[in-house]
Amino acid sequence: MTREISAPAEVVWAVIATPGHLEHVHPFCEHNPVTEWPGAASRDEIHYRSGWVYERTFTHWVDGVGYDLDIGAPGEPTSHVSWRISPRPPGACNLAISVWPRSLTRIRGLQYLLRLLVLGPMMRRYLRSVTKGVEWFVTQGEPVRANQFGTHQWFSQR
Repeated sequence: MTREISAPAEVVWAVIATPGHLEHVHPFCEHNPVTEWPGAASRDEIHYRSGWVYERTFTHWVDGVGYDLDIGAPGEPTSHVSWRISPRPPGACNLAISVWPRSLTRIRGLQYLLRLLVLGPMMRRYLRSVTKGVEWFVTQGEPVRANQFGTHQWFSQR
């Protein structure tokens, strides 16, 4: 999911490189406690409004550009996520968040169908809300509200 944001890349980077930033930009995040920050050894948690808690373990960090991380519930398989910022003239940038989800089943055909029919649409809705949240915080200077861009079946309060 890529979103153009009407702010310089440096401004967006300053936001997403701040410890605990998800509490300001993520409409489904209730808490974002940080264990280690910044850099490739960063670790934090995202406490979703639905009650789920995921751990994020950063694997790659490039100042001003983005980072990669693994995310998942404690003791469960993880998904891989990449956040990237690319400058766009004049004074704008693109924020791209890409997800490589964990395997849901060992049955190959079923895995494909689940990604196509369930996981893909749900992740696009989720990532649209997260990128809108970053845009909102950067351009408005105010934290996003819970479910500001709509609810999500998996991550909103139940």
